[in-house]
Amino acid sequence: MSDNIKEKVEKALDEIRPFLQRDGGDISLLEINANTVSVKLEGACSTCSINQMTLKSGVEMTIKKHAPEIENVINIES
Repeated sequence: MSDNIKEKVEKALDEIRPFLQRDGGDISLLEINANTVSVKLEGACSTCSINQMTLKSGVEMTIKKHAPEIENVINIES
């Protein structure tokens, strides 16, 4: 993973984080492996019934806007 891709992904997460925090949640970057980003939805986001929609429509879309080389974003649950 290049630092450049990590920076782009972190910038995307920083863009979406305030929306998640407003609803009592948050997100952490776990790893970037090839073209897949692994994140962990936290707080209210981890138990929210629409977290998969948030992941695909919000998080993944924002990450792909900043880092088009990323193909998948997955949530790792604990």
